[in-house]
Amino acid sequence: MFHERDTNNVFRGSALSAGIRNLDREAHMGVENWMELMNGQTWLEQVQETNRYSKKYGLTLSAEDMDILLAEKPRILKDARRVEFGQGILPQIIYVFCDSAYISQEEYVDTLIRLQEIFYLYKNEMDDEITDEELLSFMKEQFETVCFGDLEYLESTCLEIFAQAIRAGYRGYAGTGGKGEFSQFDIVQRWDRELYILALSQNN
Repeated sequence: MFHERDTNNVFRGSALSAGIRNLDREAHMGVENWMELMNGQTWLEQVQETNRYSKKYGLTLSAEDMDILLAEKPRILKDARRVEFGQGILPQIIYVFCDSAYISQEEYVDTLIRLQEIFYLYKNEMDDEITDEELLSFMKEQFETVCFGDLEYLESTCLEIFAQAIRAGYRGYAGTGGKGEFSQFDIVQRWDRELYILALSQNN
């Protein structure tokens, strides 16, 4: 016969199991929160350290600027469906781009946010075939010499063409570190030649 005492024991056992599971879940969340806090603190220290280098080019990040960038980081990664460990890509972006004449203090934070978005977009578009350093080198060179600071052109033209080439199997960038690559795929140069041929045909 199943007594009321047995029922109470079952309920107590279930409650105890549920309590243990809740404690485990809370402990796991506590570890995750601690790791996230530590990663965030390490990230802030590394980004703050970049000021020592970038200030000679007239670019620095205030505590408020860094708070904005830290708050944007999860959104950028989520949109790109990326996971980032360690210092992340932002310090590298700062060191590569801070000497550009096309980045002003007033637009510094917004530019850094856009550069991160573009970087992760094309890491995905290139199927991670290219290293971070190679992609940043290509981005910086085009930003300076082809786009003249136009991030939209960098994203929608230069990187799109380069990504198509990489997806098609091009690997020449491995020997150049990402430098001097765009001239091989420059549709603007091809358009100029076609326009010249068209002008000749109309004059003949």
